[in-house]
Amino acid sequence: MNYISTRGQAGVRSFEDVLLAGLAPDGGLFVPEVWPSFAPGFLESLAGRPYEEVAVEVMLPFLGDSISREEFAGLVRNAYSRFAHRAVTPLIQLDQKTWLLELFHGPTLAFKDVALQLLGQLFDHILAKRGARITVVGATSGDTGSAAIEACRDRDAVDIFILYPAGRTSDVQRKQMTTVPSANVHAIAIEGNFDDCQALVKAMFGDADFRETLALAAVNSINWARIMAQIVYYVAAAVALGAPHRKVAFAVPTGNFGNVYAAYAAKRMGLPIERLIVGTNSNDILARFFATSEMRKETVVPTYSPSMDIQVSSNFERLLFELLGRDGSAVEAKLAEFQATGAFGVTPSVFAEVSSLFTGTAVDDAATKATIAQTYAKTGNVLDPHSAVAVQAAARAKESHDTAIVALACAHAAKFPEVVTEATGVHPALPPHMADLFERPERIVTLPNDLATVQNYVRTHARIGKEGKN
Repeated sequence: MNYISTRGQAGVRSFEDVLLAGLAPDGGLFVPEVWPSFAPGFLESLAGRPYEEVAVEVMLPFLGDSISREEFAGLVRNAYSRFAHRAVTPLIQLDQKTWLLELFHGPTLAFKDVALQLLGQLFDHILAKRGARITVVGATSGDTGSAAIEACRDRDAVDIFILYPAGRTSDVQRKQMTTVPSANVHAIAIEGNFDDCQALVKAMFGDADFRETLALAAVNSINWARIMAQIVYYVAAAVALGAPHRKVAFAVPTGNFGNVYAAYAAKRMGLPIERLIVGTNSNDILARFFATSEMRKETVVPTYSPSMDIQVSSNFERLLFELLGRDGSAVEAKLAEFQATGAFGVTPSVFAEVSSLFTGTAVDDAATKATIAQTYAKTGNVLDPHSAVAVQAAARAKESHDTAIVALACAHAAKFPEVVTEATGVHPALPPHMADLFERPERIVTLPNDLATVQNYVRTHARIGKEGKN
């Protein structure tokens, strides 16, 4: 298995290289050179097997000869040993047609744990084999940061720097990042929004000298390994509901398009997905694209679901690459147009292709809160606002689709207690391992939205910058 860039100028790379690089040197995102496909009988063979076994079987084709099956199985076991539910990502039935896929049973209570706990294991394995060190930089709108920090904390060969928008995460999300005492962890509040944080990270990767000197690596969903790990829970859920003999639809709350892109990848591999329903909040750039064929950037507004307060969806570039016939220069031209004008469109034939699988819907704060209240009243399930977006998106889609719909519950309600308490009258409690979160001291570093300032901070605090590249 080899990988190429969505912009076509990075050559062919191995899984190890893609894992450690994150962003391609030409500014693009890595994707498989050829999509693997499920062999006849493969999905049937997964029925009833533990999540860890399904994960190994689904992800092995992406590894090439980088890691043996036995070694990888050990890494997967370690990654999911800290999840609070034996099923790792359990399915809960809400009504006759709607299921809830709970992805928040990891150590930081968000779906990002499913991929990032494995990513931490993979970093350790590859770096030990190479005798190397990396500097991880990432941007977060809330959940990626704490999950990445938890996965990378106290690792000898890793320093991690997470940029988050100051004042635009929940208190729980912020404290999960700023109360970690590990010396290799640096949470940085940026005076701006998530798109600013993401742009700073991309600019750091785009600075060739900075990237090489500090051996930058990515934990955002620009890192292919994140997408690879997220494919698994779509496969596991679909098989549990009868795949390949029964089709399924997924309703996915998304801002950066990584989670729903993993579902698209599963579809490309042969999973019988009939429909992907993209749920956004009021930052509805994706919903508007799937309605109009035009991607147009607007101002980011704060919402109840801050992890989706995004107007530049990085992973859409991977889908665009496929829609434009894997033409890297065409992708680059579209993205240059977007950067210059804040908008780009696609042809009617491309829009027809994307519309055959995707639909989008925007769920505002009022509908989000109402969905939390209604779901609790009807089922007793307490949703966080991001999960509520998915459940509402699924409810709107049920009117036109007979297929069973799986709504993704991407975070624990205790991460967003204010709106959940207002909607249900129930204050969601943090689990025991986080019960003292608000008593832990914070380490807060606030920096302006300025590339030189952020780079200087990273350069000063990264150990590799002091010890020299190894």
